[in-house]
Formats: sequence, C-alpha cells, structure tokens
Amino acid sequence: MKAPLLIKSIAQVHQAFGLAPPGHPLVSVVGAFDSQRLNDLADIPIVSELYSISLKAGISGTCIYGRNAYDYQNGTLVFIAPGQVVQYSGAEGVADEKESWNLLFHPDLIRRSELGRCIGSYSFFHYEANEALHVSEVEKACLRGIVDKIVAEYSGNIDRHSQELIVSNIKLLLDYCTRYYDRQFYTRTNLNKDIASQFEQLLQRYYQNQVYEKLGLPTVAYCGKEMGISPYYLSDLLKKETGRTASDYIHFFVLERAKNSLLGTQLSVTEVAYNLGFAYPQHFSKLFKAKVGMSPKEYRKLG
Repeated sequence: MKAPLLIKSIAQVHQAFGLAPPGHPLVSVVGAFDSQRLNDLADIPIVSELYSISLKAGISGTCIYGRNAYDYQNGTLVFIAPGQVVQYSGAEGVADEKESWNLLFHPDLIRRSELGRCIGSYSFFHYEANEALHVSEVEKACLRGIVDKIVAEYSGNIDRHSQELIVSNIKLLLDYCTRYYDRQFYTRTNLNKDIASQFEQLLQRYYQNQVYEKLGLPTVAYCGKEMGISPYYLSDLLKKETGRTASDYIHFFVLERAKNSLLGTQLSVTEVAYNLGFAYPQHFSKLFKAKVGMSPKEYRKLG
C-alpha cells in the first residue's frame, strides 16, 4: 500500500494539484481537479485536515472514502471532514469549469464563530460515499452563487469584515445543503421506508439470534455497519421517516421488549435487564424510568 499523503493546509492542496498559490491561507475555492493530476495521485490515500465540499462535473472515475467506493457523477455533492481518508482512481474526461468547484477550508477559519460551535450538527460530513447529495440544476445555481460570494470576499481587499462574511456564506451554503438533503430524503420515501423496515428486522434478529449475549445492547454503529450505512445517515434517515433518531429507536425497541417481559413473564427485573443486553441492571432501571416515567417494578404492578 502506498504511503498516505497528509494535507495540513490550503497551500499544500494547491501544491499537490499543481495550482497557483491560494489567495487566502484558510479557505479556497478551486475548480474540478484535472483528471491527469488525479491519476498521478491514483491509489494514494489522502488524509486531509481540511473540510471539503465538492461538486464535480465533466470528470468520471472512482472515489473511495469511509468504507465505500462510488463513481462520482454530474450533480453530486460530496462532503469530507478533517481526518477522513480519500482515494481517487480511474479519472477521465475534462472538467466542466462552469459547474465544478471544490470549497476547502481549515478548521481555524471557523473556530471562534457560531459555525465553529455548530459544525458538528451538519452530520452529512460523516456520511458514506454512497450517501452523497444529488442536486438539481436550480440547486446547483443557488450553491454556485454562494461559492462565488466566498471567492469575491477573499479575492478582494481583505478587511475586518472579510472573515465574518466568508464564514457566514459557508454556513449559508451548509444550511442550503441541509434543506436539499431533506428534499432528497423526502423524494426517496419508498427507499427510506425499506431502510427503516430493514432496521426493525435487524433489531429483531439481534435478539432472536441472541447477539446481545456477546455484544450487549445494539448500537447505532453496529446497525449501520450491518446495513452498509453510516451511523449518521441512518440516524438522520430514521429521524425523517419515524421521528426518532437511530439511538432513540433502539431505546424504544428495547423498552418495548422490556415491557412485554415485565408484564408477560415472571422474570426478575435483573433477568429482564440481562436478556436485553444491559451489563448492569441499574442502567436498565435508570433508562426505563427516564423514558417510561416509572421504575420497572412500578410498571409491573400495572399489570
């Protein structure tokens, strides 16, 4: 395996892809990377300390990050957070400079801002490659307008307002992407229902096959891995489809089983807890009371 290429700064990106020096040390918008340059870096793991938002058009090929590979295509937005590993291969074609862009920014740019405090809420930075955002022509035009404003800010005379305006526009772009992901979730309702159903069936099998004896309570990470979906995407999808995050849904599922055991069997509260995968019965009792409003023993008396 080839040694990874570690990218620590905007300047390093420009150098690695043969671009002119950046106009700002912490943020840059560049066009689609040249296919020949991508192939020069083919199969080299790239680890970046930057945030990256990319819309590619005109170049086809394969991009790998997370656990999956995907063929990047026109109208696909990909979000990459610092520390993620990316690999490109098989790039071909000529970039469409009018549509393609890559917004890169260093965490230091946003660290003291509202965006720095809430960047973790944009969970699509942690989606898998096959969970990219597909945008329409109208949506692409909207995002391009925001990107052009960012470029205008750092390309002109930098003043005391520049950084705030750049960061505000990055946040605006992310907020629009949140809206577009909501639209994508909505338009894929049937697919989402299938995934929600698969999630339910996975939890059923988890207990039927007594996986809890080895792994304890089911986790979002485990379920996502079994379904081939990132935990973040799974949680966001379920939130849109069921009103519950993946973690909330697991708690709901587990507590429904607990209620059935408490009212339908003679098992002690401790035995019920162990049969659900709790390592400590007091943790079960605490969760039960927090979610149901009474202790397991109090609930049992209702029957």
